[in-house]
Amino acid sequence: MKYLSFVFFLLASVSVFAQANDEVLFTVEGSPVYVGEFKYIYEKTNQDDADYSQKSVEEYLDLYKKFKLKVQRARTIKLDTITALKKELAGYRKQLSNSYLIDKEVTERLIKEAYQRMKLDVNISHIMVQVPKDATPQDTLVKYNKIMDIYKQLEGGKKFEELVPLSEDISSVKKRGNIGFITAMLPDGFYNMETAAYNTQPGGYSKPVRTKVGYHIIKTLGKRPARGTMEAAHILIRTNNASLPGMKGTRKPEVIIQEIYKELQAGASFESLALKSEDKTTNQNGGSVGKFGIGRFEPKFENAIFALEKDGDYSEPFQSAAGWHIVKRIKKHDQMPYEQERGRLQNKIKKDSRYEIAKESMIKRIQNDNSFKQYDKVVQQFKNSLSDEFTTYKWKANKSPVNKVIFTIGEERYIQAQLEEFLEQSSRKRQRLGRKGDVSGTFDILYADFLKAQTLAFEELQLEKKFPEFKYLMKEYEEGILLFEATKKEIWDRASQDSTGLAAYFEQIKNADKYKWKERAEVSFFTIKPEAKNMLKPIQKIASKKSTSAVLKKYNTDKSTPVVVRRETFEKGKNKIVDAMKWKPGTMSAVETNAKDNTLHFIKIEKIIPVTGKSLSEARGYAVAEYQDYLEEKWLTDLKATYKIDVNKAVLDQLIK
Repeated sequence: MKYLSFVFFLLASVSVFAQANDEVLFTVEGSPVYVGEFKYIYEKTNQDDADYSQKSVEEYLDLYKKFKLKVQRARTIKLDTITALKKELAGYRKQLSNSYLIDKEVTERLIKEAYQRMKLDVNISHIMVQVPKDATPQDTLVKYNKIMDIYKQLEGGKKFEELVPLSEDISSVKKRGNIGFITAMLPDGFYNMETAAYNTQPGGYSKPVRTKVGYHIIKTLGKRPARGTMEAAHILIRTNNASLPGMKGTRKPEVIIQEIYKELQAGASFESLALKSEDKTTNQNGGSVGKFGIGRFEPKFENAIFALEKDGDYSEPFQSAAGWHIVKRIKKHDQMPYEQERGRLQNKIKKDSRYEIAKESMIKRIQNDNSFKQYDKVVQQFKNSLSDEFTTYKWKANKSPVNKVIFTIGEERYIQAQLEEFLEQSSRKRQRLGRKGDVSGTFDILYADFLKAQTLAFEELQLEKKFPEFKYLMKEYEEGILLFEATKKEIWDRASQDSTGLAAYFEQIKNADKYKWKERAEVSFFTIKPEAKNMLKPIQKIASKKSTSAVLKKYNTDKSTPVVVRRETFEKGKNKIVDAMKWKPGTMSAVETNAKDNTLHFIKIEKIIPVTGKSLSEARGYAVAEYQDYLEEKWLTDLKATYKIDVNKAVLDQLIK
């Protein structure tokens, strides 16, 4: 009874929560804004500062009401009917839908699945029936029948080990079908084997599964905490070559390895002793075999390394198939937290065929959840009506739409005319698939594409019901588009195009300090080329008494321009060099030499311009921005007078903590 009470309480809590989010917080001209929508946008905008205090909620509510007023205006003037905006919104919805459908149901599930599987190693055996890459459908059927026959014998009571000799994996037959320990993720093309291994209880066997090499029945022998990955090094004395460079005669490998072990215990470094190793691929780099996981080396070698307890530990000598070893643990790499592993796993998964397998599984799930029904007779009749022309560019859909239902998903009916339109639009693929004249096979592939596309499209329409955040995100984007267009029309375009209104507004604000020039200096920058450096003093003398044009007239000719003058005007505080000079007409700076090109430079203050007001053309950027603010404030005042807003005070009070 306590359990039932808890369930009823939980269901009631969910119901109350849903109702609370569906309560109307306020209305704009009768259009409701629900609590769930407000909470979504409030928390998204304020993030860690979303404390639901009275001040915070009321401030944001005021902003949101203004936003909704502008959106209401956009709808009133029919901006939501503009074709380009509707197309933009549809494109965004499609993109977001794919993200929700694939990322949430496929990618995220596969990442979590792989992460959890990586926590365990699984010891498996298998019986395999090989299917060549180029196998015909008939050959594949023969192989399928063979694995199913073996499976039926298992189900009939025969022991797995009795049937292992029927396996076509010769290497594992010798080991009673044993592959050894595996861990996720298996190489591409073996996802079904991995799934069978992890989903089968120790001692049990799976149904036949298909991989890229054939059909398998998997027996799970046991599971253990994952070993992870290891960085290690080794010293090897081969069994068939026990002479070390510089040694006379030949001694037993176990004797040599023991001598090396004694040197190691006496304090010699592992790296220096690794030079004696007969593994020429590793002896020059301290014996390092790199970073590896399970299954890369033979079990004896792997077990010896993973048995070492601490980084830096080394083993006693032991023998493998290759010879005698001493191994050293360099660094153990355990599984990282999910958030750190997530990105790496996501990249691997999207390149792995398991991604497509999971998508197919999702499509089947959608169909099963929504009572999918196919009218096989209609599909077959249409397929039988197709001639060889179907695989050419000449084929077209019927001019008179055929309304026969080919399948249903939920309440949605899909008719033959829709399929024909899809097939006509798939002309390139249809012709490519039909190059061998296989009308039936071409139709089957394209029909599967159509069924998949319509199933996904159906599910996309359910997203608002399944994911409240999707509904809010779509509404946020739609209303953001409308706000942009309404503001552009009512404010930005008007501020930049209404020259009369802008001029009138500027008359009211032009005396503000920000629309005045500070005291300014009109300055000439003189540059004298290296070949004219002997003329510097005469140039300065003329420049101090006369205009720059007099200097240029005297020293520059059609053939030579040794003097270059640039004139600029600076407000006080805008140029450090000019600021440091005495602000008086005729003041000249000291001469400086440019080290890069040896040109000479000095500055002359030509004129001091007192504080003056800016013209509209000089202040246009700031004036337009301020005019926009003025127009927006006036616009909001008009909107508040035009559209009625009602706030549900009781609901608002419930939001405030």
